[in-house]
Amino acid sequence: MTGPLVPFREIVLKVHSRCDLACDHCYIYEHADQSWRTRPKAISDQAISWTALRLAEHAKKHALPSVSVILHGGEPLLAGPARLRRVCEELTTALAPLTELDLRIHTNGLQLSPRYLDLFDEYGVKVGISLDGDKTANDRHRRFADGRSSHPLVLRAIDLLRQERYRHLDLGLLCTIDVANDPVTVYDALLELSPPRIDFLLPHATWEEPPARPDGSPTAYAEWLLTVFDRWNDQGRPVPVRLFESVLSTLGGGPSLTESLGLAPTDLVVVETDGTLEQVDSLKSAYEGAAATGFDVFRHSFDEVAAHPGVRVRQLGLDGVSDTCRRCPVVRSCGGGLYTHRYRAANGFDNPSVYCADLEALVRGVEDRTATATAAPAVADPAALVAEQHDLTRVLLAELHSELGGRGGEAWAEAWELAGAVERRSDGLDEVLAHPYTRTWLLDCLDALREGRAGAADLAGQLARHVAAAAVRGRVDVTVRIAHPGGGLHLPTLGTAEVTGPVVGVRTTGDGLLLRGGDGELRVERLLEEGAGWRPVRRGAHGVALDDLDPCRDGFGAPATGRLTRAEAAAWAGRLERAWALLRDAVPDQADEAAASLTTLTPLTTTGGPSVGGRHGYGALGLSPHEEPGTLARTLLSGFRRAKLRALLDVADLYALDGAWTHAAPWREAPVPVSDLLAGAYERVGLAAYEHGHADHAERALDLLENAAELTVSGKLLVAEARKELCRSRDRSVMLSRG
Repeated sequence: MTGPLVPFREIVLKVHSRCDLACDHCYIYEHADQSWRTRPKAISDQAISWTALRLAEHAKKHALPSVSVILHGGEPLLAGPARLRRVCEELTTALAPLTELDLRIHTNGLQLSPRYLDLFDEYGVKVGISLDGDKTANDRHRRFADGRSSHPLVLRAIDLLRQERYRHLDLGLLCTIDVANDPVTVYDALLELSPPRIDFLLPHATWEEPPARPDGSPTAYAEWLLTVFDRWNDQGRPVPVRLFESVLSTLGGGPSLTESLGLAPTDLVVVETDGTLEQVDSLKSAYEGAAATGFDVFRHSFDEVAAHPGVRVRQLGLDGVSDTCRRCPVVRSCGGGLYTHRYRAANGFDNPSVYCADLEALVRGVEDRTATATAAPAVADPAALVAEQHDLTRVLLAELHSELGGRGGEAWAEAWELAGAVERRSDGLDEVLAHPYTRTWLLDCLDALREGRAGAADLAGQLARHVAAAAVRGRVDVTVRIAHPGGGLHLPTLGTAEVTGPVVGVRTTGDGLLLRGGDGELRVERLLEEGAGWRPVRRGAHGVALDDLDPCRDGFGAPATGRLTRAEAAAWAGRLERAWALLRDAVPDQADEAAASLTTLTPLTTTGGPSVGGRHGYGALGLSPHEEPGTLARTLLSGFRRAKLRALLDVADLYALDGAWTHAAPWREAPVPVSDLLAGAYERVGLAAYEHGHADHAERALDLLENAAELTVSGKLLVAEARKELCRSRDRSVMLSRG
């Protein structure tokens, strides 16, 4: 087995091996492994002490921030209050100095009383209770040995746990699904009890002992769960349901929230009443001894168990599932299903889950029902993308202010106050914050501050430059003072003035500005006109800034040029105008969006295609100023696609990188990760409308992406939009070819 050892963060501690119910679906007593018969009824003092010792050394060695211990059985309350107190005392004493201890107990609730709950309150033990729904549903399996109903006693326990003094201990309800029960009736009965959480569990089954399917449907369990999901979702999701939340999380690129789904490595071990250490308890459904490791707490460490092959195979993520599962597009969400449910005598656990069809139908059903609501708006709405990018820059500015924490001094406080005044009176601050290099400046400031490379005075001067630019753009009549020793004073989005300090005052004057420094004043009558002591940021077609001045403009794949001569700038602007005209003729929709999105072009010293700066905000592109219009049009289109995808990745999870997936990209011999496949496909879809040779590669890449397990709901929406775009491009080509 490869990969690092995964420490255990969850321990199931069997404190009693017998039960006061005779549930006919219980994996401990009714399934293949009958080892409970040879184990002591209650855990011994020695086993308790050694468990606490082993767990403490494990937590210390791996510096675990928290450890969860679940008291289990059989029925754990049969151990009695005295034995449970001993367990809580020993675990707390051993672990409290080292880590946060999360104590829980899972019970059928029949023995629950104030005596137990007072003990649990003392040690913070959270209580989960098993209940399969209303009386009819619960009595289908959860009965006493003589056939009596357990339902009234369970409701009594839940009522007790819901009392104000114990409510904080309530962990929620665990419900094992039986498709013979009405799903809505079951859900409503559970919801009526106001639990803090509901867990729906598939009954343990294997390919040797498949689950019951009364109507023969291969997706009966998915249909049952989706009926519950619809009711839960229509009600506004009034209570967390772990199974549904896990699917929603993984569809959005997040982690699985339950062991039964997803690819997260297992971090659970079981300690039996005799001190033996076993794998996950559900393996008892597979065959006799399936959960055994050969280890115990008296002679072995938890690290030794973590290295056991049976444990390691459930820590390998994508590599730990069957080949069929690795090729399945929903594997991130289902994870191949619970390990136990994959068992077949002929080849062990190297199979999809016996619930495979159900899990796929469940994941796809949840996705179909929620995709529109959960996909990031920025994927389909260019205006939303711009707004979210703007919000991201504002968050960074607020973060910088917070990081300073009052250490910015009077200069920072003055500039911050003026920023608020400018914002209240104009849109000038919004315009400056939307400048792509403002994002770069903020990120650089945060890095410098955290690394001790920048002082508060320097940061205050930089903020004042941005505020001054905002005031001028908004024509707000205030004087902004900027600490400046001399040389070029750059006002972002406007230009650079040659002026000396130590303090320079900047004020708007109609169509220009006035700067007063130590050597007098500099009056700029027109911001776009170059003059003595003033170099403006030039403008090209569509008002795009041709920025060869901003000190934060570096960060592209090639170095930025210095200031272009007037002739060079004019020639570049002319070629850009002709390039935009070519794009408007060939791809009018993309040309319009690109013209609105690409706000800042910076000349680079080398050719070789567009460059999108990794730290720059949305809208900046670096490119050679010497390309001819035809090449430049392609460069603009390609750069726009790259910039837009990078901006989307800033604000939306398009894919998850928690598995070793690779894809055979049509344009490359070696397999590539989904990030490269998506980037290549998205760029080629855009170019296909301009240069038709990219269409085949783009379509083949989209075919691969539609079955990529890593894509989130937002990522799938982006691929679907790209597919529509490619179809429109082909339709337009056909129309043009017909004259």
